Amino acid sequence: MREHGGNLDLAQQRFGGRAEDWIDLSTGINRLPYPVGEISAHHWQALPSRSGIEALHQAAQHAYRTRAPLAALGGAQAAIQLLPQLAPRGRARILAPTYNEYAGVLSAAGWDVQEVGEPDALEGADLAIIVNPNNPDGRRHSSKDLLALQPRVGRLVVDESFADAVPQLSLASEADRPGLLVLRSFGKFYGLAGLRLGFAIGHAADIDKLLAMSGPWPVSGAAIAIGCRALRDDTWAEATSARLARDCVRLDEMAHAQGWRLIGGASLFRLYETPDASAAQEKLARGHIWSRVFAKEPTWLRLGLPGGEAEWMRLAEVLAR
Repeated sequence: MREHGGNLDLAQQRFGGRAEDWIDLSTGINRLPYPVGEISAHHWQALPSRSGIEALHQAAQHAYRTRAPLAALGGAQAAIQLLPQLAPRGRARILAPTYNEYAGVLSAAGWDVQEVGEPDALEGADLAIIVNPNNPDGRRHSSKDLLALQPRVGRLVVDESFADAVPQLSLASEADRPGLLVLRSFGKFYGLAGLRLGFAIGHAADIDKLLAMSGPWPVSGAAIAIGCRALRDDTWAEATSARLARDCVRLDEMAHAQGWRLIGGASLFRLYETPDASAAQEKLARGHIWSRVFAKEPTWLRLGLPGGEAEWMRLAEVLAR
């Protein structure tokens, strides 16, 4: 299995406790989720309708400020699984280090995959992939630079799973250009990862292929109902973006007090350099707070943001031990 956060089963095996005893900060998922409210029984009982999916598409276009065609899918991960089938196999270049599913999925499908360290090294690739803001280090790229790169590759995929709080970075409004595909995650910013909802935004030819491959019911009725509601709630999104900005500062101050150095991050997670990340993770885990470490970077510790005040107080207490 590829390395990921969210592996709370491992934490429980090593340090005990029930899932509800833990504060899982190993992912970049908002721990104060969108309040979904009541969901009609119809959305659980009936197959999703074409009109419902179209309403969801329109809500996503509103939230992502675009008129480009898009496809609702079972999370951004579902789009990643379909990427190898969008074009004949060729050279895939991935700006790294980044989310490791891209390299794994493309390699398994027979693509020639290479991870590179600078955007210029993507030039000439049949498929180039950039995560913006990047996971796990929060590296950012301006829309101007990405648009300049796009004609120099066969297809440019920009993963904007962590862009909700920084809409100025997004290429969604430009995504109807041939050879450009933008991926968005719903579950992270809205704190509903279990809903499994995401979007691919791009040129009509690519979106039509993705829709055909994803089948007649690519998302659930509940995902349609909740997605339509949340994606049009601009007031909640603006307030959440502001809160996350404040919370990033708060977490950075707590980490600094531990002697950890901020080396990157986005609005939903922070990446710190520590003397020994495994030791830091164990210290937190003994207080049933789970974090993310990286096998190839033994000093890196990634933390998501706590939710309510009780979680912040518990984190402070565990760090003080």
